[in-house]
Amino acid sequence: MTAPRPTRRGVLRGAAALAAAGSLGGTAIARTDDRKDFAGATHRGIDAVLQAATAGAKELPGVVAIAANDQEIIYEGVYGTRRLGSGSAMTRNTVFRIASMVKTITSVAAMQLVEQGKLALDAPVPEIDPAVNAPQVLEGFSHDGKPHVRPAKRPITLRHLLTHTSGFCYRLWDAEAVRYAAARKRNMPHAPLMFDPGERWQYGTSIDWVGRLVAQTSEQPLDAYFRQHILGPLDMADTGFVISSAQRAREASVHRRKSDGALAPEPMEKPSAGGSFSGGGGIYSSAPDYLTFIRMLLNGGTLNGVRILRPETVELMGRNQIGDIQAGHLKTTSPAFSNDVDFFPGIAMRWGLGHMINMTPGPDGRSAGSLTWGGLFNSYYWIDPTKRIAGVFMTQVLPFADQRALRVYRQFERGVYHGLNAA
Repeated sequence: MTAPRPTRRGVLRGAAALAAAGSLGGTAIARTDDRKDFAGATHRGIDAVLQAATAGAKELPGVVAIAANDQEIIYEGVYGTRRLGSGSAMTRNTVFRIASMVKTITSVAAMQLVEQGKLALDAPVPEIDPAVNAPQVLEGFSHDGKPHVRPAKRPITLRHLLTHTSGFCYRLWDAEAVRYAAARKRNMPHAPLMFDPGERWQYGTSIDWVGRLVAQTSEQPLDAYFRQHILGPLDMADTGFVISSAQRAREASVHRRKSDGALAPEPMEKPSAGGSFSGGGGIYSSAPDYLTFIRMLLNGGTLNGVRILRPETVELMGRNQIGDIQAGHLKTTSPAFSNDVDFFPGIAMRWGLGHMINMTPGPDGRSAGSLTWGGLFNSYYWIDPTKRIAGVFMTQVLPFADQRALRVYRQFERGVYHGLNAA
């Protein structure tokens, strides 16, 4: 394996900090006027964590991790390689497949249309497809394994879709849906609800349907709507469903965790030709781009003089929308693609309009009421409205909720909050 070539970018205040970054063979950037503003020793601690995790690909092939407050970037670390064995170093502008992190962008798009009165949160969703407008609920299976469905007790609303309480699921995390797919007859619905709308939480295809609603309501393809109303105004040039050849050259490969813990690069996916886009996945981005997006939310819907949402809309999106319904727990049906998911054991998790919310303080520093989610390939974000901090952590590893990737992510978060407390 060819070792990643060392890089150094930006200004690190103090000779010791500069020496540490150079000796680690990666990139570590502080964006404050003085390292003391964010505890130089803590910076070096985060640098060491990320370097150790990527050295020899012991934990991760490569990573870009960035944190910011509502004014500026306060930490940035870039370590490792885009693809093991290629010698291509990870860079700040590396392009990642961020999968379900597009769901938050789609949710923002929908809430823009709610602000304009073109969509309503609590009315039955506009006519789009019988699966949504005349949904059937899986009631169970007969003794011979035949599935039974019935009409849903109530219509699906946009609020149900945005909070994953619609009843739609992913087979990846629902054994009953897998069983149904195997037993389904031709005249039965392709994707029934797993429960009546509003009665439970289940992560699934809800936001894919929201993307369809955004496109239909705006009379624009989803990618065009994103570019005109979110990505373009925020200058997020590296975010989109279709990437250029130049962006493709900056793309990181997905790596799969083998049974012995080692990582192996996967073949690159085929470039998308465009046409049909999903509100629930399939988008590309870079860490700086996505940080721009979540900083807009941290700042109440505006960034650099550009307003994307009203402050009261952003606040609503970050508020618990599902009452006492538990959220965030997923049981895998395919360990090759996802581990079981419980990011905060013992902590009550709820869902807003686009984010998961921890109802009590997290173990690594984030406040109660912080917002988060991630993508299949172990990219993650969090927004802490109380302490005014947002962070992005991007790598490309399968399966989802990889324990080694999560451990490094938590260490990064812990270091950010330690630095805040030390400043």
